[in-house]
Amino acid sequence: MTILWLKAFHIIFVVAWFAGLFYLPRIFVNQAMATEAAEQARLQLMARKLYRFMTPLGILALVLGLWLTWEMVAISYPFTGWFHAKLVLVAVLIAYHLYCGHLVKVFERNANQRSHVFYRYFNELPVLLLVAVTILVVVKPF
Repeated sequence: MTILWLKAFHIIFVVAWFAGLFYLPRIFVNQAMATEAAEQARLQLMARKLYRFMTPLGILALVLGLWLTWEMVAISYPFTGWFHAKLVLVAVLIAYHLYCGHLVKVFERNANQRSHVFYRYFNELPVLLLVAVTILVVVKPF
């Protein structure tokens, strides 16, 4: 597989993963506001299914990213500070994803202690990370 194909599929899976990272916390906002049992059950089901669907997408994005990195190393591509900063942000995204999985379980146990306002702010983190990673990859500022 050529590097361009790897890049294309890596971007496709990153976009799909981010769709889940953007939408799942919005479900948490609605869950934190829900008052009826039927609504809570519906939102819990949506959150669980979305998390199970987005996890393989994230794994594929990461695997293709690692494969792409391997290919770039093979052609002696110079990775500088921007790449290391990107790796740190990807690690933060993985931690965010795993914490979302934890929150899915918290809501399933009806053990949520946080307000919808917390989840509204929590929902903004992947947006900021996407902006930062995109700037690092495209601009390569350092």
